Amino acid sequence: MDINEPMDCVSIYKSLAEESRLRILNLLRKGPLCVCHVQEALQMPQPKVSKQLAYLKKHGLLDSRRHNNWTIYEIAAADESLFAANLRELERVFAEGMFRDDANRLDKLDTSIACVQRDDACCEGECC
Repeated sequence: MDINEPMDCVSIYKSLAEESRLRILNLLRKGPLCVCHVQEALQMPQPKVSKQLAYLKKHGLLDSRRHNNWTIYEIAAADESLFAANLRELERVFAEGMFRDDANRLDKLDTSIACVQRDDACCEGECC
């Protein structure tokens, strides 16, 4: 997908049709995260998390940036797109079950948000 193309309907729904990708999007709604924080919150192997993050980025749902040795992911700016509308519709689902559990685990990570928002050394090398 060309970075300047709008997200198409098929790419959006294919991206939302996989459980681990939904879980990742749920976490990233709170703000940018490095791979290690997503991995820890989801309790999934790093290769699986990285593969799903790459899929979401390839299809235009995520943006990423490099910071030292880490890649920081965040939900792509989508204002009033079909993707943004679907994320709003998923709010109720994200407040339940495994999505709530994932978010609770993320909230317990001391470095989950601070290292990304301060834009300094992620976790100071402690988790990555």
